Amino acid sequence: MIIDHTSPTPPFEQLKQQISDGRASGQFPAGHRLPPVRQLAEQVGLAPNTVARAYRELEASGVIETRGRAGSFVTATAESARKAAAAAAGEYVAVARRLGISDADSLGLVRRAQESPNLN
Repeated sequence: MIIDHTSPTPPFEQLKQQISDGRASGQFPAGHRLPPVRQLAEQVGLAPNTVARAYRELEASGVIETRGRAGSFVTATAESARKAAAAAAGEYVAVARRLGISDADSLGLVRRAQESPNLN
């Protein structure tokens, strides 16, 4: 992330925009752990309170979630969830085919998994 200190846009807004844009583009996928406040502040040349403000506002708008000492993580968008599911489906198809499982049997396995009460 880069902060333009000559921009009329406040640094915390620049940071918020870059994280939001990264989430939308997939650069920061769902579950991506953001750097700790102090570390990011040092990297981009801002005061820790400025980064903390950006994180607070991003959390309030649902772009990130903070899990206490575990850190701050990017939340999923509907589009990023679809992309992740499509990638997982592609990986599943490739593995099933390598194992010699027919497409019909593979779909049956997916349907049974969807009906499973133990599905997470």
